[in-house]
Amino acid sequence: MTDMKNNWKIIPSFHPEFDLERCDYENGCSICVKECSFGEISLKPVKGKDGKVCYRPWANRSACNACQRCVKMCPQNAIHIASQPMHTSHGYWTTNYVSNLWRQAGSKGGVLLVGTGATGPQKRYFDYMMFDACQVTNPSIDPLREPMEIRTYLGRKPHCYGEEIGPQLELEVPIMFAAMSFGAVNLRVHEAEAKATREVGTYWNTGEGGFHQRLRKYGGNTIVQVASGRFGVSEDYLKSAAAVEIKIGQGAKPGIGGHLPGEKVSEAISKTRMIPEGTDALSPAPHHDIYSIEDLRQLIYAIKEATEYKIPVAVKIAAVHNVAPISSGIARAGADIIVIDGFRGGTGATPFQIRQNTGIPIELALSAADRRLREEGIRNTVSLIASGGIQCSSDVLKAICLGADAVYVGTPVLIALGCGVCQRCFTGRCPYGITTNKPGLAERIDVEEASGALIRLLHAWAEEIKELMGSMGISAIEALRGNRDRLRGIGLNEEELKILGIKHAGA
Repeated sequence: MTDMKNNWKIIPSFHPEFDLERCDYENGCSICVKECSFGEISLKPVKGKDGKVCYRPWANRSACNACQRCVKMCPQNAIHIASQPMHTSHGYWTTNYVSNLWRQAGSKGGVLLVGTGATGPQKRYFDYMMFDACQVTNPSIDPLREPMEIRTYLGRKPHCYGEEIGPQLELEVPIMFAAMSFGAVNLRVHEAEAKATREVGTYWNTGEGGFHQRLRKYGGNTIVQVASGRFGVSEDYLKSAAAVEIKIGQGAKPGIGGHLPGEKVSEAISKTRMIPEGTDALSPAPHHDIYSIEDLRQLIYAIKEATEYKIPVAVKIAAVHNVAPISSGIARAGADIIVIDGFRGGTGATPFQIRQNTGIPIELALSAADRRLREEGIRNTVSLIASGGIQCSSDVLKAICLGADAVYVGTPVLIALGCGVCQRCFTGRCPYGITTNKPGLAERIDVEEASGALIRLLHAWAEEIKELMGSMGISAIEALRGNRDRLRGIGLNEEELKILGIKHAGA
């Protein structure tokens, strides 16, 4: 009988190659083997120049994910990652589709998982928008010599002078760290985020995995989540933070729930999430007490009652086709902040087909929601946060011009800590120790160095935002909120320009 197992053999697209003239293996160096968490590199016995047996690094060509960890850690700079993807001769049945079918046919028929957000090929609208800079009639501003105000307040604003103002979050920069739960990421990552946000004057989000007791001292800069699984939720949990966010959906996987495998639920995670150690942490797709805006209103005000109306309540939704009326309903339900998460939002584990084919871009969703709230005269009753696919400081400012008060960033946080975007977060073998709590890997995150990196990132983006504002002759970021006149589109059709609410360049 023919053995068919090799029919479904997947040859990895990447593998390490070693410059043996530079490699110090003859003196016993094996750093690359120790650093590779995926088991791609092993040692092969060979005879050295003096005839003695030594061990040289060997690529197994079975598990490389191009994380670049071995390249970075090699003291001799003797490694590079080679790309040798499998090829097909068919123009329609490309390599990706063929290899994905092999994976599913040759394994247990499971759902394909990936991490760190959608890869396309959908259009990234931020790249098709330019800022309209000033010249003479409206002079530009030099941010090095003139004060620039980028402080932002999130929460319900009064309709007119004299009205009572609701609880607010004060941000020194219009950037916050997005929800990534303990269990999905290392606790050290959470601590680095907390320290960085306290230093800079902004906020980080615990995600749905609870709020670890060790980090409660950073509560003044923390946003906690109430997700469908209600992990870790208690009165003390709600009162320990600066804001509470009800997670209805997320951009990386609209319409489906979450799953943290039992092997990741350690003693610390079980205590924080308030679930038994070693059991799967399942978050159902819907909240089983929310099936209408009226139900959502009840939960919003239950949280406000529990927190004595002292902190704002946010609602997070995925960017979907009817995001504008949904946002209107959320605002009228009493939320202080609405978070809209675009389809490029990242997560540790997303079904591949969901990631690539559901949701809509944050640029279109944000503009539609902002316009609807303005048309109904309720824009000031709620703040808007844009999330999902923010890659740089100019994206932050473009999002604000489209209607956001501030943005969340998640994947940039991981990349700032060294992430190579290998998309294998869900394996628990992150070579940088970011998306794993395994002993030996988790310790690769140094909290002080990590928080320093995040502080530098926020400071750098803040300076770039001031430069961009200065080029437009604007000294206060509030003047840019929803100011689409400062944007121009390039290569966009009339319908896209209409939804974004911007003019084409040259018009």
